[in-house]
Amino acid sequence: MSLNFDPNQNYYFFNKKNTIPIVFIHGVGLDHQMWDYQINYFNEYSTLTYDLLGHGKTSCNKDKLSLKDFSNQLLEILDHLGVEKINLIGFSLGSLIALDFSSHFQKKVEKLILIGTTYKRSDEERSLVLDRYNQAKLNKPISKQALKRWFSDKYLEDNPKTYDLFMKILNKEPKDHKNFLKAYELFANHYDDFEAIKKIDRKTLIMTGSDDVGSTPAMSKELVKDLVNSTYIEIKNGKHLCSIECADDVNMKIKNFINN
Repeated sequence: MSLNFDPNQNYYFFNKKNTIPIVFIHGVGLDHQMWDYQINYFNEYSTLTYDLLGHGKTSCNKDKLSLKDFSNQLLEILDHLGVEKINLIGFSLGSLIALDFSSHFQKKVEKLILIGTTYKRSDEERSLVLDRYNQAKLNKPISKQALKRWFSDKYLEDNPKTYDLFMKILNKEPKDHKNFLKAYELFANHYDDFEAIKKIDRKTLIMTGSDDVGSTPAMSKELVKDLVNSTYIEIKNGKHLCSIECADDVNMKIKNFINN
């Protein structure tokens, strides 16, 4: 088990077992801690979590970020660890990175799992994301709004430690906030590469919470149409972070998909 920095100062946590590693990519503004429920559940599997560029303990010295930068970051970590094949799981921005990585390094991906993915945003949906990005640029508080979109009110009420953890992660120091904006700008302005996505032939599981208002079930159903080897599962009563609020259900579906 290793918790370390690679030579490029990417911060990662690798639990090495005798299985194909499950790699988890977190969402914008978060860090590797969002996957704690999955890491604990899959403790008999090789698992890899890490902090994206400009998030958590991973620095970022670029003025702008692209999906290519994030895909190359993952490739650097895998090369450092000597990992040739992975089961890849992405959440939100992490799903967009997972799609981009799979389109360029398909032979490295055994299976692909996408949670809370945006796809074919309408003009109205894009406008809402851009509004939130612009609020963040003006240093307006958006953390409580985010948690309301990501979790049900009852879950936040019943799990104050989770609420406090995510507020701590989301409320950033000025330097970290600047790096967060670089990733948020990429996410808010993202346009799907339909041709690249249609060429991905990895067996893929797409999951979305039934109550996710940002990465909607309708988006995931559109993505299933374009990913040739994909299956869609809707997490009942789940919102954006259904991987936490509905962790038992999500974990079992991931396990069944990987083991099938």
